[in-house]
Order: sequence, then structure tokens, then C-alpha cells
Amino acid sequence: MMDSSDHLPAHAIRFWQRVKALTFFLLMIWLLVSFGFAFYARELAGLSVFGWPLPFYMAAQGTTLVYLALIGMYVLVMKKLDALAAVEAATETTTEAAHEN
Repeated sequence: MMDSSDHLPAHAIRFWQRVKALTFFLLMIWLLVSFGFAFYARELAGLSVFGWPLPFYMAAQGTTLVYLALIGMYVLVMKKLDALAAVEAATETTTEAAHEN
């Protein structure tokens, strides 16, 4: 059976590998924030942020700020990955054209 990546250029395969790695990394942070603070809320109750217990602060404000930061990080990294993919595609096209002549 033919793999769907057989017809893709090498730069496209590298791009999607990077996107999958980024997505996996950001989802792991999301998982740790979402379930980590809920799971360890009792142990973290002794810590305080601006006078509020840390679990309350993270439930009310912190996790939302982390989620916004994750979205911002995704946007910034994807812009860089898109620019890198465009450069790689242009380089690969130029290299292929040079080899054909």
C-alpha cells in the first residue's frame, strides 16, 4: 500500500513533523496545567499569590492566562515555521531546477 507522504516534497514532510511536535508539546503543557493544579490542589493550598491561595488563583485567573499564552506561542511559532517552510520550498525548487539543467 502506498503511503500518503510518498508524493509530498521533503520540505512539506519536515514542516508537518515540526507542526506535530509543536502541537504535542503545547498539548502536554495544557494537560499539565489543566489536571496538575486540580490534582494537587490540596498540596498547593499552603502557597499564596497576592494573598490568595494558589489553587484558587490558578482556577480563577492562572489557567486562563496560561491558555492565552499557549495560543500566543502557537501563533508565533507557526509564523516562524511557515516562513521557514517557504524558504525551504524555494531552496528545494531552486536546487531541483539547477540539477535538471
